[in-house]
Amino acid sequence: MNETIEILRNHRSVREFNPEKEVSGDQIETIIEAALAGPNWINGQQVTVIEVREPERKSALAKAAGNQRWIEEAPVFLVFCMDFYRAKLAAEKNGTDFKVVEDLEAILIGSTDVGIALGSAVIAAESMGLGIVPIGGLRRNPQAFVDVLNLPEYVFPISGLVVGHPRNVPGQKPRLPLKATLQKEQYDAKIQKEIIDQYDQTISSYLSQRTNGQDSSDWSSKIAQFYDNGFEQYRKNSSPAVKNQRFQYK
Repeated sequence: MNETIEILRNHRSVREFNPEKEVSGDQIETIIEAALAGPNWINGQQVTVIEVREPERKSALAKAAGNQRWIEEAPVFLVFCMDFYRAKLAAEKNGTDFKVVEDLEAILIGSTDVGIALGSAVIAAESMGLGIVPIGGLRRNPQAFVDVLNLPEYVFPISGLVVGHPRNVPGQKPRLPLKATLQKEQYDAKIQKEIIDQYDQTISSYLSQRTNGQDSSDWSSKIAQFYDNGFEQYRKNSSPAVKNQRFQYK
């Protein structure tokens, strides 16, 4: 098995960082160059990454993302934004209407491009021995990110990425069996309930061992609870902030 596959299969989300070890500017530039070398829709390159190191700014963003202390503790916080501002300038330069932001397709394009770039950045950082954790919590209060980072119209923060040297590397969380997530030719809905029952037992055992018996909850209960009411702040704040950035999809 090659080294790249090993890195991908051994991913961990790190939330404890060594405060005495820095991440250099050259390392970040290499990570982002690698991330943005990936595929993107029509070569529109609808991604911009904001590198945040200033302590007070990181502190403000950590609070906005739900008091995630590792944003403050790690040396670098990267904010991945879908960016149609350059496309808007291209439309103005060529005298055309800028219609894509009136359709949900813009959100799909921008989010997909960010996802590809973010995944590549994770691999690049981990290949350097760095620890990372993605931050979806920024969409709890996206307007705060827009304001603190001075994002222009048609730019919206999709996800963050904390980068630093690990102080502690956690165990790897079990994933769903491949037969649930790799389907052959057509989607087989009939197998999913049984797989979830088995996976719930796996996750419950994993969490119980990891927390010395303090948490033995399972996968389906956590997912059900979050998609019932756990995402309320995202629902309340994300869509209005998107539209404030002038994505006017119906």
